[in-house]
Amino acid sequence: MINLLLGLALWIVSHLLKRIAPTARAALGEAGGKALVSLMSLGGIALMVVGYRAVPVTMIWSPPHWLVGVNNLIMLAAVYLLVAGAAKAAIARRIRHPMLASARAWAGAHLLVNGDLASIVLFGGLLVWAIASPIMINRAQPAWTAPPAKGRNFEIIIAAVSIAAYLGIGALHSMAGYWPFY
Repeated sequence: MINLLLGLALWIVSHLLKRIAPTARAALGEAGGKALVSLMSLGGIALMVVGYRAVPVTMIWSPPHWLVGVNNLIMLAAVYLLVAGAAKAAIARRIRHPMLASARAWAGAHLLVNGDLASIVLFGGLLVWAIASPIMINRAQPAWTAPPAKGRNFEIIIAAVSIAAYLGIGALHSMAGYWPFY
């Protein structure tokens, strides 16, 4: 559990560094700051994965099987929000932080279908980060300009990429031993 908690802490601190220590983050410069955040994030992911896999299964609750379908629908939306947010697609003109909305949907969906302690710690911790982060960003930078429209063909490509990514993520889950579909 220690590695899981350390990884979670490293991920959260790396992503909130600009908000919790703006002077220190600014002193690193743009390239140095991004490099540090990237290294901390990768280290956090590695620790979370190793820690999650090492924690003995302690069931807190047993989710009903029908929640798998709900999870899959939410996950499809989460993947779309991630892809569309990164590409500044149409949804990014309506939602200020689509990638953080994706993280909230992803974490919430995983909490629905995983009732073990390690999952509750991991996905619950990331959900708290994904809720706190846009609040902190919006307080620090209240002004926002929506990205420009990119056209219907672009949106169709984003939808296709989202579906392909969703299926790829499902394949990766099954290769890791977690069948994500019915």
